[in-house]
Amino acid sequence: MKIIITSTRNLPSTPPLIPRTCFPERAIVAFPISRASVAVKCSENGSSGSGDEGSLKKVLSGMVDERVELLLKKQENRELLEGLEQASMRVEIAKRELALIEKQEIEARSMRDYIDQLESRASEIAECQKDILEAREMVKEAEKSLKGRDSYNQGSNKEEERFESVKAASISAVVGTLAQLPICLSRVTSNSELILPLTITFISCALFGVTFRYAVRRDLDNFQLKSGTSAAFGFVKGLGMLGAGPALEVDTSSFLSHAFDGAIYVSESLLIFLLAGVALDFCIKLRILSPFPIEDSVPRT
Repeated sequence: MKIIITSTRNLPSTPPLIPRTCFPERAIVAFPISRASVAVKCSENGSSGSGDEGSLKKVLSGMVDERVELLLKKQENRELLEGLEQASMRVEIAKRELALIEKQEIEARSMRDYIDQLESRASEIAECQKDILEAREMVKEAEKSLKGRDSYNQGSNKEEERFESVKAASISAVVGTLAQLPICLSRVTSNSELILPLTITFISCALFGVTFRYAVRRDLDNFQLKSGTSAAFGFVKGLGMLGAGPALEVDTSSFLSHAFDGAIYVSESLLIFLLAGVALDFCIKLRILSPFPIEDSVPRT
């Protein structure tokens, strides 16, 4: 099949049919294209192939290019194209400005959110400061009340401490004197000889009781502290009794006798003060005697 293309101008709107007398097998139809039209003739003189199709595309593209060039050469069309380019440029500029405005709106929205957060935090901070001021006022009032209470308790506690010290001295003196009594009875021949040693023991044990209470305080489970206090008083009293005896001579017998007597005196004194310490510890644990310092939470009898 062979294709023949002819170009015509100012054809009627309705494509006319060419009589079949000239071409009995195919008819030629004219297609209007705006002001120009293209007439296509078909025949069966040859078969269709890739070469004919390529030539058809080239012819059609050439015709379109010619029409475009003709349109561009016209002054009015050129002005329209320039206006179209300017309009497209303005559209691009408007798009960029719109994107910038949207970005600024997003930033402004985020800034407003941040400002709202700051305002809410500022209100929270103000409330916290108000609470802190109220707490400070309460602390000041509590300190004032505690100071008044402490000043009142100091006077009352001093009297109570003195009373507890007297109780400790009495308990220790009584127990120590009773522990010294059998030892004194084994050495004296008359009752009048008991007055001096028992009086010394009573006074020393009374001092031991006060010292024991202030030394041990509330560390009642410290065995070394309690036994050390008793041992210190025992050695002092025993060595004092040894010094009140006969003078030491520079010979072996005198040295041995003084060592033996010193060991006896120290042992007796240790026994007395240990018994007094045990009695004081027992009374403190039974809450008959209050340790130093006195606490209000500890009931006393």
